Amino acid sequence: MHTALAVVVCVIFIGLALWHFRMAFAPTVAESGAVPTVEGKPLFVPSRRATITVGFALLLAAALVAITDGLVPVAVPKVVPASLSYALALGLLGRAVGEFKYLGFFKRVRGTRFAKLDTLVYSPLCLLLSAGVALVALHHGA
Repeated sequence: MHTALAVVVCVIFIGLALWHFRMAFAPTVAESGAVPTVEGKPLFVPSRRATITVGFALLLAAALVAITDGLVPVAVPKVVPASLSYALALGLLGRAVGEFKYLGFFKRVRGTRFAKLDTLVYSPLCLLLSAGVALVALHHGA
């Protein structure tokens, strides 16, 4: 039996991937809040290639969740996608916690547009996705 949770998590990952593809081909000029800034300047400017790579990584995350749940059958032992899903959940949890300066719930730099969006949207979404991926793995893993 397939869970609604797995479908929701997959849809979110696919939506995020599509957003990254859109940003790769139609980047915004103004401060979008997509990357951390210092004194109004971005810490880094993601290349089109990097943004597309993130989009494909998000599609792979959706595929992994679908495989773990059984939505997409593959001929591997259940423990393989479940273990990879736990690793993905751990990575998402790490993103939510952050690196303690510009990123995550425990960041010190808080006055920028990115920091506000990170606190209200990005980090909570990573935390929820982490929990969702882990629950799918727990429910469907071996």
